[in-house]
Amino acid sequence: MQRRNFIKNTALCAVAVSATGFVRFNGNNFEGDCETTTDILGPFYRPDAPVRTNLRIKNAVGQPIVLSGQVKHKDCTTPLKNACVELWHCDGTGVYDNDSPDFKYRAKAYCDDNGNYSFKTILPVPYEIGGGIVRPAHFHLLFSAEGYQGLITQLYFTGDKYLSTDASSASPSSKKRILDIKEKNGEKAVLFNVTMMEKIPASATVIEQLSGTFVNNNDKIKEVTFYRKGNLLWIKNESSINGGYPLQYNGHNTFEDYGPDAGTYLFKPQEGGSIKLYHTAMMEDKSTISWEGVKLK
Repeated sequence: MQRRNFIKNTALCAVAVSATGFVRFNGNNFEGDCETTTDILGPFYRPDAPVRTNLRIKNAVGQPIVLSGQVKHKDCTTPLKNACVELWHCDGTGVYDNDSPDFKYRAKAYCDDNGNYSFKTILPVPYEIGGGIVRPAHFHLLFSAEGYQGLITQLYFTGDKYLSTDASSASPSSKKRILDIKEKNGEKAVLFNVTMMEKIPASATVIEQLSGTFVNNNDKIKEVTFYRKGNLLWIKNESSINGGYPLQYNGHNTFEDYGPDAGTYLFKPQEGGSIKLYHTAMMEDKSTISWEGVKLK
């Protein structure tokens, strides 16, 4: 326990979250030469999407578009072959296929020897998520490859009138993911190139949306508060000289604590805007504790 308290209660704790490869900690936040920024996973991800590159549905509403790009190794240059790319988005009326066996507008594909991928689909549309809040049109993407941390992100489109009012797209970390729609071979097209990293920093978009106070079913600790500090997600702890301590981002909306009894915090956005939290920790005596909570509005 002494080692863990030492880590949490000194300024050195922030150094522990520096990443390898081209991503580095500059004393205030993570930075890199060419890393692709993350975005919130969202509530509509479905695993086991079919392998295919054509998502278009005959006679369905929607503007046809081609999404393509290249995935690269952490050196920012070398193509990464066989990387898995998962794509999901709403249909032309703003609805996701969350349960049908057709997996409409959901697919996965694998990059070729030059790291290239391509999907034929339709342009998603903005949709309301409740309370008059409208999300701009966007693609969801999940990139994964051996030796790299999975990258979850979202793409937005230049000129969408809802970009400035959406928490994700309005974040500075989303700037390079707001893309122009161009004409290519007679079709609408969007190009999105990606660089994979061994460790990916959580973007400001993710941190802002996960920050807040969560009430939980833990008998000893009824509330836990997370907050943004220097573009890192911190957990509040009054016993720390810093008022709290930073968490390491492990991808997929999951953050990790430090020390011999370290634990993980898994955040799961829900339909309608709420967020659930699942915490699991291994104690020094090898026993496991777990609890779940929900973010206060």
